[in-house]
Amino acid sequence: MSATASTATTARHDVTARRVPPLGGFNRTLLAIELRRMLRNKRTIFFALFFPAILFFVFGSGSDGAEAVGDGNVSAYILISMALYGGALISAAAGANVAVERALGWSRQLRLTPLKPAAYIAVKAIVALVMGAFAVTIVNVVGAVQGKAEMPLATWIECGLVTLLCTVTFAALGIFAGYLLPSENVMQVLGPGLAVLSFLGGLFIPLDQYSDVVRHIAYFTPMYGVSEVARSPLTHELPWFAVVNAVVWLGLFVAGAAWRMSRDTARV
Repeated sequence: MSATASTATTARHDVTARRVPPLGGFNRTLLAIELRRMLRNKRTIFFALFFPAILFFVFGSGSDGAEAVGDGNVSAYILISMALYGGALISAAAGANVAVERALGWSRQLRLTPLKPAAYIAVKAIVALVMGAFAVTIVNVVGAVQGKAEMPLATWIECGLVTLLCTVTFAALGIFAGYLLPSENVMQVLGPGLAVLSFLGGLFIPLDQYSDVVRHIAYFTPMYGVSEVARSPLTHELPWFAVVNAVVWLGLFVAGAAWRMSRDTARV
């Protein structure tokens, strides 16, 4: 009897010890670790945080930058585009870190802990948003210091917030790619891929300068919808199909990330 009671007590003890912590294991310590790991990647930090600011100087300093666009001018239009490009790049890189973690066995170790997959994805999403906020802020500060970008302060703030919100799409893309591709290839695919999507989406070259065939292809690319949404507070133009484009691609990337993660976690 005593042995049976002891066994039952031990079993209850084990169940209590393995109980899932609050918020599925989400905590500030894990979030801080993830942020530090991201900030240590100097190459990614340079290209995602400072390269778009350099591009703004290249594209936004021309003589036609003073031409009026919506509530501002061409330089402001370009500033928003470069902020979106930087935010998308760093957000995708933050999400794609799952590929490195899988290669090192870190994600497998995490799956042996009480940390819930939803909490893990939430940490990745917050890190991507924080890094995206850095990129968007740096480009906007550079634009303000340079002095050629002109738009009302309220529009400036609204564009920055909407741009940051749009980077969530590329955080989901990064997580999806991180589960889909090997760690040594993920940024080699995402980096050039996002550059191509940015050209097609109208971030570097206005869509009206493309041929009809290329322009109609661009309408279906992931960068087109979010670029129109990000610039809409400035231009006051937002075609309905651009909103549909942004929502559909966000849904596809989130669904793809969830699908690949479920397959990955099922292996343990």
